[in-house]
Amino acid sequence: MKQPSHIQISGEGLPAPRGHFSHAVRAGNTVYVSGLLPFDDTGAVVAPGQIGPQTERIFEILTCILRSAGAGCADVVQMTSFVTDIGQRAHVNEIRARVFGTTKPASTLVEVSALAAAGALIEIDAIAVIPG
Repeated sequence: MKQPSHIQISGEGLPAPRGHFSHAVRAGNTVYVSGLLPFDDTGAVVAPGQIGPQTERIFEILTCILRSAGAGCADVVQMTSFVTDIGQRAHVNEIRARVFGTTKPASTLVEVSALAAAGALIEIDAIAVIPG
């Protein structure tokens, strides 16, 4: 029987995505993580209007998803961050530096007029390569 070309990944303990998509998809050793919004376990936006706590929450979710795929933040090779106020990038960068340490994935930061959830100020997607 033919192996599937990709595997859908759900973060253990995370609520199901809102819509017809997966938290992430693994194709070979590459993990493609969908855009993550700062939702709590009930599906509400964490700290509406506060980019720091929202960024922290997104990295918690990202870590959970990567762990479910057999990877970690050190395996992230590319990230795109969408923010509603580019002037808040220093807060985002401070948290990124803490999360990634010496790992510096290729990254893009884009300012957008709005995100899919009211009160959300940031959304992050990522690509990771599983070691081995």
